[in-house]
Amino acid sequence: MAPPLLPHTPPAVSAEVTMTMLDDVNALRVCDARMWMRRGDRRADLRHVLNALSAELVARQDERTLQSVFEQELSRVLPVRSIRLREVPSRLQARLVTPTRTADSVVLDVPTPDSCRQVVLEATLEPGRTLDEWNTDLLIAAAHLGALVLEVDLRRPPAPARDTAEGAGALIGSSPVMQQLRDRVERVATTDFTVLIEGESGTGKELVARQIHERSSRRRGPFVAVNCAALVETLLEAELFGIEDRTATGVRGRRGKFEHADGGTLFLDEISDLSLAAQAKLLRAIQDLSVERVGGHGARRVDVRIVAASNRPLADLVAAGLFRADLFYRLSGVEVHVPTLRSRPNDVLELARHFLSRHRNGFRLSVSDAVADALQLYQWPGNVRELERLIERAVALVTTERIEIDDLPVAVRGQYAEVFGPSLHSGETMRAWGSRYARIMFDRCGKNKRKTCRVLGITYHTLEAYLRYAQRPREGRRKELPAWVTASYRPEESKDAGV
Repeated sequence: MAPPLLPHTPPAVSAEVTMTMLDDVNALRVCDARMWMRRGDRRADLRHVLNALSAELVARQDERTLQSVFEQELSRVLPVRSIRLREVPSRLQARLVTPTRTADSVVLDVPTPDSCRQVVLEATLEPGRTLDEWNTDLLIAAAHLGALVLEVDLRRPPAPARDTAEGAGALIGSSPVMQQLRDRVERVATTDFTVLIEGESGTGKELVARQIHERSSRRRGPFVAVNCAALVETLLEAELFGIEDRTATGVRGRRGKFEHADGGTLFLDEISDLSLAAQAKLLRAIQDLSVERVGGHGARRVDVRIVAASNRPLADLVAAGLFRADLFYRLSGVEVHVPTLRSRPNDVLELARHFLSRHRNGFRLSVSDAVADALQLYQWPGNVRELERLIERAVALVTTERIEIDDLPVAVRGQYAEVFGPSLHSGETMRAWGSRYARIMFDRCGKNKRKTCRVLGITYHTLEAYLRYAQRPREGRRKELPAWVTASYRPEESKDAGV
């Protein structure tokens, strides 16, 4: 048989010990529960941050950077108000002393391979809260992880940009030359080299530069555009490189464009308009990536990417002695050529519809077939900029929901009226129109019949028949013609004026 159980008598506990235990329980209720978590739970917090980073790295679904994911997830596992992984601007001459602990923040140093660059991990605390030993250890480990996050973000290809009607996401056009331009922009954006953009005025060189910036690893930095043609020669150094305080009476110190673009992209538009003396000053800054303010005594390092643009071929200017060869070789190498609008006439209607959708005032506008033909026939010396202003004019003056040929300026519809006006005015047959068009192309080909046949895609005998065709005036009542026909073509008046 089992021995009988003896009654258990608990040990006597003094009143002093009991009060001490109650005090410990109350302290446990007041203190943060995180202070009592096991070391394994702290490792679980760090694994949570690593899992979030891995998921974003593998399945990229938005335009977030790993840095933003790191800051968001770390703030969830630590009892803090916010976490910020940031670079100390290079314009600050003194480095921050780290680690630094204040009543409301903790700042830790993040290791970087560049000794001239300082990155810190800053944790902002809730009022009246402090970090315990475990949370401090986790924050220190996160600072080392932050160094890896920044390096991966720097080498990570950017997310595909979303094309929008506004901003840098819209290179409109479906022609092969535009597709080649988009492909080149994508390849150039993944590098950090200096880029030279060439193209006529109005083709969209600044838009291309902004796309390169938005698709690069510098997209979170500033994009600073400088119109070199508008820089005053005497103020060029102060505008580009900055000026120290009290350099002259009443002068306040300020940063130049190079320092404003630190960490981002500096776009030098119309660089071909700079004088040779200004080019020499710019060459040194681009070569060394450092600037010295007016009145200063030391150079300041800047981290910028240079994108230059010119509406004239720089190689031709170098040959003419109007542009420094050493600056040209510093800028060239990675070149992007923006095509003119007249070289891609099939994109004109697509651009026109894009501008109509952007500038519509509460109703949808469309263009007639005659307007579409006239827009494609026009040579567009002002390129895309001229087309956009023309659409703005039509939107402001049109009285219906359809833009007609009469709503276009005379200069734009002039070539269309020159080609189609005589035929509509005289009521020509299809054969008569074919004969007129053949004669027009014959004149444009320099009276060369074989060249005209190649352009028109017809045989030599067909061209001979068109040229021999005798046009007979049509008798009878004429139909009512559009105003642009009678306004732009009056053969009787032109004959009387020539007598």
